[in-house]
Amino acid sequence: MERIQKLLANSGHGSRREIEQWIRDGRVSIDGRAVQLGERATADADIRLDGRPLIHAAPTGRAVLVYHKPQGEVTTRKDPAGRPTVFERLPPPPSGRWVVIGRLDVNTTGLLLFTNDGALAHRLMHPSAEVEREYLVRVHGRPDPAVIARLRRGVQLEDGPASFDRIEAGGHSDSHSWYRVTLREGRNREVRRLWQEVGFEVSRLARLRYGRVELPEDLRPGGWRLMPPSESLLL
Repeated sequence: MERIQKLLANSGHGSRREIEQWIRDGRVSIDGRAVQLGERATADADIRLDGRPLIHAAPTGRAVLVYHKPQGEVTTRKDPAGRPTVFERLPPPPSGRWVVIGRLDVNTTGLLLFTNDGALAHRLMHPSAEVEREYLVRVHGRPDPAVIARLRRGVQLEDGPASFDRIEAGGHSDSHSWYRVTLREGRNREVRRLWQEVGFEVSRLARLRYGRVELPEDLRPGGWRLMPPSESLLL
């Protein structure tokens, strides 16, 4: 017996957080009745999403895909506004279905990871893992040293205190400044909100690294690449 969200996540149907929301919304049923959050099930249970049966055997092999997200794509499977999604460009997974590891907002570009291993996705996204994320940021204006020190020390956001682990200055122009920043959280729009809190607007944002995985320099926006199995097993 396993919790239903874990059973389905391990089968590659989505992240645990996503599946928990399906359960709260009443979209998941087991043996013809609505599932309650925290309920457990066996591997032979009839579990359905919106009435559609879900196969919940574990994937036959882990696959991890590296994707270079372009601006304008959303990281959901479907978008009510009709915007393109990151899933539209991906190849079929060898088993299960692709689960996105972390999210990027529609205007943020760069590295996205996908896997058919729900347990891996959950582990890499869970706050306790403190997986480091690195971003390239362009802001309007030129922050002074006091602003940078404050971002390192921490500021209060609406959902709690936040800070950058590292900030490395890049180039400057008359109107913009570039920085590389790292943090170990994945809160919604956290990088943009941190800079906004100290009075600077982010005009360009790209994720360069997620944990030990870096965005390949030769991977163009919209392109994808499967990680070699020997590398994906190290995640």
